[in-house]
Amino acid sequence: MAKTALVVGASGIVGSATATLLNERGWTVHGLARRPSTQPGIHPVAADLQDPDTTRAALRDLNPDAVFIATWLRQDSEAANIRVNAAMVRNLLDGLRDASGPRHVALVTGLKHYLGPFEAYGRGSLPQTPFREEQGRLDVENFYYAQEDELFAAAARDRFTWSVHRPHTVIGLAVGNAMNMGTTLAVYATLCRETGRPFRFPGSAAQWSGLTDMTDAGQLARHMLWATETAAAHDQAFNIVNGDVFRWQWMWGRIADWFGIEAAPFDGIVRPLEDQMADDAGLWREIATREGLAEADLARLASPWHTDADLGRPIEVVTDMSKSRRLGFTDYRPTDDAFFDLFQRLRDDRLIP
Repeated sequence: MAKTALVVGASGIVGSATATLLNERGWTVHGLARRPSTQPGIHPVAADLQDPDTTRAALRDLNPDAVFIATWLRQDSEAANIRVNAAMVRNLLDGLRDASGPRHVALVTGLKHYLGPFEAYGRGSLPQTPFREEQGRLDVENFYYAQEDELFAAAARDRFTWSVHRPHTVIGLAVGNAMNMGTTLAVYATLCRETGRPFRFPGSAAQWSGLTDMTDAGQLARHMLWATETAAAHDQAFNIVNGDVFRWQWMWGRIADWFGIEAAPFDGIVRPLEDQMADDAGLWREIATREGLAEADLARLASPWHTDADLGRPIEVVTDMSKSRRLGFTDYRPTDDAFFDLFQRLRDDRLIP
């Protein structure tokens, strides 16, 4: 019999990729979101995880074998992030208590486990790179830790297995997502081509010249499914990246070439995209109207603040994957291919010209 999955955040970058993979592998997939999408083959579940009563009602008839949690809500402070996002995980897992499942719950967090939350991002005493799972929590409040604690408590109470997945910056397709570097860079390159502005790397010298890595959404989805189906991976936390490393001084030129523009020389000055793109909403509407694009609202495509946070870091960020490799996860995804495939999907879907 087909297994049943509940994908939480099914309309987001990670959730949509996970739902697609599970559907392809023969699972019956229910996709939960506040405003569920009409993704083919996915059974929509509408729920606001901030409301425990409506969440419980929405989940009443579900009995998933596995749950994949790939959602969060950005708040104005880390204290609010902790309160809201921990409650969402708690309400979700409480809402599933009457079912005979789940047997496994996979939670997506990220490298802010090692770098700290946005309020203290990349500051203070940080673990040595490459980041490894055995490096403990920072001595700072972090909503990722609060989400984990809710997961651990529910697993001990309800006797399901769990896995935590810590990607680096995720490359994938979703409209209206709060953290979307791939689409942000595609929109930025399009604006530079339209206006003749120089296509400048917006971040720090450390990011320009240091090694880094990233995570394709499909790679993350495969990793979560692997952990769900692999007994040796149960009740453990894992890093998950593509498997290659690169320097932005190389990748920036590759991205420029794809869009048919020149990469401007890097002069060491940080020029945040949030400043560069601050007045571009009207221009994007003009481009969208002229080219017949599917989304004219720049804010639903680009998240400059998040891209600035990643590319402006003053430290090198590289992730160790040895733990997963030892247990048998060997999938690999070249990061430039992940970018190029995303850019082509954006073009095919008429999200960029």
